[in-house]
Amino acid sequence: MLDAHSLPQQPSFAASFWNVGSLLYYSSLLFMLESLFYWKKFRNAYEEDSVVFSIFWLGSLLFAFSHIFMVILDGWSRFQNYKRIKDYLFVHGFTPKIARLYKGSKCQRTAFIVAARELGMEQKVISYYRRLGIKWYHFVPHFMIKDPWFLFKRYFWSRTFMEKHYEPKFNYRALDPKISYHAYRN
Repeated sequence: MLDAHSLPQQPSFAASFWNVGSLLYYSSLLFMLESLFYWKKFRNAYEEDSVVFSIFWLGSLLFAFSHIFMVILDGWSRFQNYKRIKDYLFVHGFTPKIARLYKGSKCQRTAFIVAARELGMEQKVISYYRRLGIKWYHFVPHFMIKDPWFLFKRYFWSRTFMEKHYEPKFNYRALDPKISYHAYRN
């Protein structure tokens, strides 16, 4: 277990939530703007009785609109990963075995890196991912390349959008050498 004296100052819950999913939340905003654009295109095509263009713009609208919710659910899942990872790192320290589990996507790596940063282990994690050949611009998850039928697989839906709620075992903001026995949650 890490020593409470060596912990960097812990950010607020909201700051951690934002840091883990900021890329996803920006994407959500883009999908909202895209949905608005497609809505206008669909409405214009519908008013002009253009069936082919109406169907095209409706399909585009539904695609963009559904992604708003998918991105929000992905953000929720990554935050659950972050809380689980942070507890693990606090108790066991950095291990490549665990970091490997979260190398699959940019969002999962971000959750891991944010948890590590908050515990003072960010450089170990970044160095490990660099040794694996992962660059900052690797956004497309590995499983999408390996398995083009991923949309029809249960693992994709459960791991990407439906992570179970995880209650952290420690209140990191309350960790203080004088009161560390209060930091463990039962």
